[in-house]
Amino acid sequence: MARQRSIFSLVLVLLATFLMSCGGPGVAIAPPTYTAVQLERIQAYVPEIQAVRDRSDELKTLIKEGDWINVRNFIHGPITEAKLNLTYVTPNLLPKDQPTARQVTRDFFKDLVKLDKATSASNPLVALNNSQAAFADLDKFLDLLPKKEEG
Repeated sequence: MARQRSIFSLVLVLLATFLMSCGGPGVAIAPPTYTAVQLERIQAYVPEIQAVRDRSDELKTLIKEGDWINVRNFIHGPITEAKLNLTYVTPNLLPKDQPTARQVTRDFFKDLVKLDKATSASNPLVALNNSQAAFADLDKFLDLLPKKEEG
């Protein structure tokens, strides 16, 4: 009887070893990709974000001319709209890109607040520096977005 138990235990050990060696991370997991819905949602906002980005020279000109009313209108109009669009796009990005996107959006907002303060103080040097920082943040965010052919 003791001999049968030891043979049975040996068979169970061999079976367990065999099953353990067959299991495991042998299956390749595909990297996460965007769904068609995510791409559609992201691409709906890209033109608006890019349009604001393309108007950076316009803002620089307004700041250099000291046209503070139109600078504030630009900040509280198109640029603030772009900030909202960034927050709409972020949840549709891949999970690994979302923390970076959130940080870039926060940095963008901080630069806008500094730009607004510089505008209120009619300080063109600080306003130019913060507008450049804001548009650099927009560039960083646009770099996170998937290209149209991806998906």
